[in-house]
Amino acid sequence: MGGPDRKGQGIGASVLRKEDARFLRGAGCYVDDIALPGLREIAFLRSPLAHARIRSIRKPPGAESAVFVRKDVDIRPVQAKLGLPGFRPSDYPPLAQDKVRFVGEAVAMCVAATRAEAEDLAGRIELDLEELPAVVDAVAARDAPPALVHEGWKDNLFLQTVFDKGIAAIAATAPVVVRREYRTARQVMNPLEGKAVLAHWDARAGQLVVHTSTQVPHMIRTAIAEHLGIAQGRVRVIAPDVGGGFGYKCVLQPEELCIAWLALKFKKPFRWVEDRREHLISGANCREHHYVVTAYADERGRLLGVDADITVDAGAYSAWPFTSCLEGTMAGRHLPGPYVFPAYRVRTFSVATNKPPIVPYRGVARTGICFAMELTIDAVARAVGREPCDVRRENLVPETAMPFVNVSGNAFDSGDYRRSLDTARAQVNLPAIRARQLQPAADTLIGVGFANYIEMTAHGTALFAAAGYPFTPGHEQAAVRFTPDGGLEIRVGVHSHGQGMETSLAQIAHEVLGIPVAAIAVVHGDTAMTPYSTGTYASRSITCVPDAESAARHDCSASSAMHGGGCRAA
Repeated sequence: MGGPDRKGQGIGASVLRKEDARFLRGAGCYVDDIALPGLREIAFLRSPLAHARIRSIRKPPGAESAVFVRKDVDIRPVQAKLGLPGFRPSDYPPLAQDKVRFVGEAVAMCVAATRAEAEDLAGRIELDLEELPAVVDAVAARDAPPALVHEGWKDNLFLQTVFDKGIAAIAATAPVVVRREYRTARQVMNPLEGKAVLAHWDARAGQLVVHTSTQVPHMIRTAIAEHLGIAQGRVRVIAPDVGGGFGYKCVLQPEELCIAWLALKFKKPFRWVEDRREHLISGANCREHHYVVTAYADERGRLLGVDADITVDAGAYSAWPFTSCLEGTMAGRHLPGPYVFPAYRVRTFSVATNKPPIVPYRGVARTGICFAMELTIDAVARAVGREPCDVRRENLVPETAMPFVNVSGNAFDSGDYRRSLDTARAQVNLPAIRARQLQPAADTLIGVGFANYIEMTAHGTALFAAAGYPFTPGHEQAAVRFTPDGGLEIRVGVHSHGQGMETSLAQIAHEVLGIPVAAIAVVHGDTAMTPYSTGTYASRSITCVPDAESAARHDCSASSAMHGGGCRAA
């Protein structure tokens, strides 16, 4: 493959994005744009309490056939599984059964001709709840819980993990010891388009057709078939244009099962579109962490070891398929970041609370562990009386050590972290900033900080097999076909939710085959037309791991330094 085709249409060239014309002209097609004859709209009655026992649900008189509760729907409870020792699965009912476990949990679904009428119907339901103590603090829920989120559990732990490599010896002899405690707040994803699903029965094909705003159409087909008890061949999932995902849409949503069940049961079209209030109240959350970090260092601030307790508020249930423990296990494994030290102990606690379940979100756990590690290094620098940037630099993996396996077993293929830090330091002119900070206080305070991070991307078979997930991605497939007029059609299982994949895949094909980008069609998002894939998440759609020559050719040095090696094209 040649160098960047900056004047042509191949990799590295500046071309007009193929998908933008329809978006800029308002011609995109989202779930809310689809119109089918006889379409009925859905609204959900959601719990106003975080933790309560359901005494009764009284449907509005005369509207009983338009309101559905748990006993009315034949849907298996969602149970995400993980092969790690000690993991506890949770039954996540599509509609609350016996108890509600977070504010916003769906209790009943209402069917009407319009969304407004369905909401009015939900407002007429009489819901009688017996309030229970709410579990809202993950640390307290771990050590002294006010209640159990799931009866039958002895505590509120989905999973506890321990990794220890030589910390005791280091702790006994280290001349510098710094201990810090950190908390991060919950976040909500908030994509421009929230969750949305429309399902109908295709009588001619004998298939349940589900249009859903998702990053993972093939996995959703698998999940719908399993939870409704039908063959996968009887389910077709179509992901049209998707207005942002961020990880929020790479898991099974209970509402997808509910709407699919209605279409399967009544052989008519039904739709639900999440509104902003629903999303902010009950949409999946993430990143609520608690850290206790102890760093051991020498007199210069060189790290000798790190000891950490990481508690993750995992919410009430495990989302399928990644479970409630993805953040905790990722945090424990990646806390060391791009730093070198020989001893490491970490305990992680994934704790059940009365909050919405957490799901993957843009660099799972990376923001929290980066925040905790970088502030700890600053504290070490203050303890030894040195410039934090210098201490940070000396602790980074040197480029000469690549490829490198760190203390937690992560393999770094390439990267020059020190060069990256030096470049940033020079660009901001750190000496000048420090000089300004020493001047008498003025109206403007001057601050500066540095942070380094790594990101593990392009997850493949080995990672999921090691974690014990009930699926493995395998290799990504593509079907490439020439058309009679000399064009090209590329069918891929991965899906776009804003990355410009239609353009980048066409550019790759042009690089190899020379066909004009305008004559290349990229087909994705329809399980009936594309090869199987676990979808798009963790920057796994387009990746390349460069050798030294290709890194120089594609100007990937900064990306390699910041991401632990490899360029991310989309």
